[in-house]
Amino acid sequence: MKFKPAAVALLSALCSVNAVLAGEPKDVDIVKTEGAYQLLVDGQPFAVKGVGFGGSDLATLELLTQIGGNSIRTWSADNADAILARAAELGIMVALGFDTQKQLHGFDYNDEQAVAEQFARLQKTVQKYKDHPNLLAWVVANEPNLLFDDDGSLTDVNPKVYMAINQMIEYIHQEDPNHPVTYSFAGADKAHIQTALKYTPSVDFISVQLYADVANLPAIIEEVGVDKPFMVTEYGAIGHWERPTTQWGREIEEPSGVKAKTFAERMHQAFDGNPTGQVIGSYAFLWGQKQERTPTWYGMFNADGKPNARVDELSRYWTGSYPDNRAPLAHSIRLNGQPAESSVYVKPAQALTVDVAAGDPDGDPLRYQWQLLHEVGERSQGGAFEAKPEALELKVISQEPGKMVFTAPKVAGDYRIFAYIYDDRGKVGNANFPFYVSSGQ
Repeated sequence: MKFKPAAVALLSALCSVNAVLAGEPKDVDIVKTEGAYQLLVDGQPFAVKGVGFGGSDLATLELLTQIGGNSIRTWSADNADAILARAAELGIMVALGFDTQKQLHGFDYNDEQAVAEQFARLQKTVQKYKDHPNLLAWVVANEPNLLFDDDGSLTDVNPKVYMAINQMIEYIHQEDPNHPVTYSFAGADKAHIQTALKYTPSVDFISVQLYADVANLPAIIEEVGVDKPFMVTEYGAIGHWERPTTQWGREIEEPSGVKAKTFAERMHQAFDGNPTGQVIGSYAFLWGQKQERTPTWYGMFNADGKPNARVDELSRYWTGSYPDNRAPLAHSIRLNGQPAESSVYVKPAQALTVDVAAGDPDGDPLRYQWQLLHEVGERSQGGAFEAKPEALELKVISQEPGKMVFTAPKVAGDYRIFAYIYDDRGKVGNANFPFYVSSGQ
């Protein structure tokens, strides 16, 4: 266990000074003082201001430090050598993930050989990285509780999932007494957490991943009713499963300005004052870019590496002020004068007008780019890989800043038009609109 009385933890810090200077592992502890849990690194309070690091663009981590960030989490140990080396250069602490396989994605926890092979892989990972001075914690599984019943509701995973995780936790406690161990729940279902803890009683802190629901974090922790520290290892834009859909079932994404505003509101609701005394840190999702329902839904960067307004909101929350240059803000997008919630059907080859209401907080001039994509073919589950849809040739009839007239595709089906709004100093806003070309109209 990584819990220590405060006095013992402080004494440990004094004893570890020489080790730290020698580049040896830091001593990471969780203590409880005056009714509140606190994370300590070499005896000093460490308030995690973190992001989930996606992709391999290590150059962006310098920006993270500039906006007040001090930690990243990963979902596997892939590229860990380079990530930890860059973290050491910048003074960033890393919650290192291990890619424990999910029952959701077909891994059979009744297959003893497969489970043993996975555990052997974990052992090698631990032995390789346990002494790195920028290691903060181990995240040995990501959303192992995520499994759906035939009706789409959450159901219970095989208890052997948690037995396998417990074996990992116990191994790390034996081999690496310097770092706490956790695994991340999809959501914060009380029954799931209570079941999991029966099999993993020595997990050092509970990690939950919440999107719209992160606004209710204090109440959720009270409802779960477990006296352990909590960390939010993913929070961010409202999840695609939490947003309204069109009549044909496509999720409606918030424009980037709205997304940044609601993201900031949820941060305050979740973390201000830490009323439960149980929250020891959080990681915003996603420092990078990924395709999940759209190329823009979760990433705080575009595919071209440009950051959006959620980066600015993290800066304000962590440091008290925005960066010198803020990203453009997209406030709304309409197609033929209608919002996406209207479920817009159009005719093949119909002339369509898309317009975006956007602005720049700094008054910078804005440049607009447009892209037309097919919708996602095979939708991923649980954050698995999802192929970016094919782009179509955009047949522009006319355009002006924030507005474009184009020709709808001739083939029936569902499509999405994207607007990218750039300032002249390296930041971006975006918005998109799903529509359906109906051959019956």
